[in-house]
Amino acid sequence: MEELYLNYKSAVVKSGDPKADEIVLSNMTALLDRIFLDVKEPFVFEAHHKAKREPFDYYMFGQNYIRPLVDFNTSYVGNMPLFIQMEEQLKQGHNIILMSNHQSEADPAIIALLLEMRLPHIAENLIYVAGDRVITDPLCKPFSIGRNLICVYSKKHMLDDPALVETKRKANTRSLKEMATLLRSGSQIIWIAPSGGRDRPVANSGEWAPAPFDSSSVDNMRRLVDHSGPPGHIYPMAILCHDIMPPPLKVEKEIGEKRIISYHGTGISLAPEISFSDITASCENPEKAKEAYSKALYDSVTSQYDVLESAIHGKKGLEASTPAVSLSQPWK
Repeated sequence: MEELYLNYKSAVVKSGDPKADEIVLSNMTALLDRIFLDVKEPFVFEAHHKAKREPFDYYMFGQNYIRPLVDFNTSYVGNMPLFIQMEEQLKQGHNIILMSNHQSEADPAIIALLLEMRLPHIAENLIYVAGDRVITDPLCKPFSIGRNLICVYSKKHMLDDPALVETKRKANTRSLKEMATLLRSGSQIIWIAPSGGRDRPVANSGEWAPAPFDSSSVDNMRRLVDHSGPPGHIYPMAILCHDIMPPPLKVEKEIGEKRIISYHGTGISLAPEISFSDITASCENPEKAKEAYSKALYDSVTSQYDVLESAIHGKKGLEASTPAVSLSQPWK
């Protein structure tokens, strides 16, 4: 708690906001109150959790906590017209799946913060497929309560405790059923990280890159959408925000990782939807088709990520735009 407080304070002060001390006091008080409340009366997440907005608005709490860590002057959105098109599709009853890389515990807040001015409906209604750690870690739980979640056990942590493997599998089946029900109703927007966890720096170079996608996760999601009834669209999405809250360098089994926090520019980008039939027309068998589709999505995420990287870390800003990724700052 103390480390979190000191790291948060130093990051917000670094932003240069004249009200930094007030912001830190207000946000840290709210967080510590919520953590303490949850220790006394632990919140239990359903397979499909809807963001809790009252009597305490956990969504706005999460937004307000992460907002002072984002340097909006060096943050960018790639292909804003596609995000706007997505909102139109949702209004028509279509389903949207965002196949994305995953960088930090702050991802949901970053996505919502970069879209909230122009697209509040998407910012507030996005459903995140979330691993069990964000619903069990006491520091994460208050933020998770403020998001719409489908709770699953990640493959990376499936075997951590052999006694719980069967329970976890059953819970995952229940979550898949919940997702199928949601998609049948239409107008759903779901974010999933098919890598099954957060990106980490690449071993030899120390450079960050999107972690490889698990083709079975991609395929399961695609089939759920295809069989749901309403029209569905699968978009590749990239996010760059690891500087704000980098994960531990290695995957940890234990809960209670060290929280490093910084003030930094961030970015998200969307590329046109990728059609399974177009990509897999020449594949000889279903297994090859599955791999080809997953690779097409992953390659798109990686190339979008490279543009965000050039804009934010390469300091090229809007000049980093390419014919495929047009950067803007929709909050300006």
